[in-house]
Amino acid sequence: MIPSFEYVVEHNGITAQEARQLISTIKNNNLLPLFELTDALRQHFKGNSVNLCSIINAKSGLCPEDCKFCAQSVHYKTHIKTYPLLRNTTILERAMNAVNSGARGFSIVTSGYGIDNKTELDDIAEAIREITEKTPLYRCASLGILNESELGYLKNAGLTKYHHNLETSRSFFPNICSTHPYEDDVEAIKAAKLVGLNVCSGGIFGIGETWDDRIELAFTLKELDVDSIPINFLNPIAGTPLAGKQLLSPTECLKIIAMFRLIMPEKDIVICGGREVNLRDMQSMIFYAGANGMMIGGYLTTSGRAIEDDLRMIHDLGLEITKPVPV
Repeated sequence: MIPSFEYVVEHNGITAQEARQLISTIKNNNLLPLFELTDALRQHFKGNSVNLCSIINAKSGLCPEDCKFCAQSVHYKTHIKTYPLLRNTTILERAMNAVNSGARGFSIVTSGYGIDNKTELDDIAEAIREITEKTPLYRCASLGILNESELGYLKNAGLTKYHHNLETSRSFFPNICSTHPYEDDVEAIKAAKLVGLNVCSGGIFGIGETWDDRIELAFTLKELDVDSIPINFLNPIAGTPLAGKQLLSPTECLKIIAMFRLIMPEKDIVICGGREVNLRDMQSMIFYAGANGMMIGGYLTTSGRAIEDDLRMIHDLGLEITKPVPV
């Protein structure tokens, strides 16, 4: 049974048991009543404005971790481009392009367990300072597992948000990664919150997890009180262990988005990698399912849809794009 709008608002989301019951009973060919609720929750908490973000793959490949979905791992032969940390001029140029594309946030992303050395950390801090001085963008970084000292240093340079995905549930994680424990990721999120950064953390779906895993991940993120939840869908990469995985159906993707909105009604829910190949012609439905944000302009090792098409879709839906405000 679909809960009422008043119930979800009053209780700040549904329980894990209610999520399981809902998923087990709702039919893929009758999702409109569910979307009436999730769309109402999105509008109530987020209005009709869509947050757009963009990223730069600032250091690519040669990652020692063995995440089975990732093209950047040294454990797999994926034939991607590998390169060291990009120059700040390149990072700033991409940030300026993000502004011109309508993005509100911009993230510097590097491969690896964490930052390799102080020189890299200093270079990234300087890039953040330049973006702060020359753009109105919300500054984000995704640099792996950092400690409080490193995160505080970047915050003082102008970093406003830290991104670090848990990827999946604690229960399923050992099936996906064996080179570091789940708790390392949890501690990275806690460290970012302790130094006063906003935190962006979510996962990737379609990697073999169950609905119980998806619900477990959602409640771990709720317990950690992250600020925004990026939702990725597997885009199988040749050479990785998940290369042969079947794509999720569009309705499965939309139910995942809806579930996260129902569990965390006040949070930002941002749809990121894999949306084009999994949702296909149903991409515009992400907002009815409860999303209020979207990544534009491509991902780490895969290209996205043309930015013009995404902007037209938002306009055609009668939604607005959140304007960047200097912070």
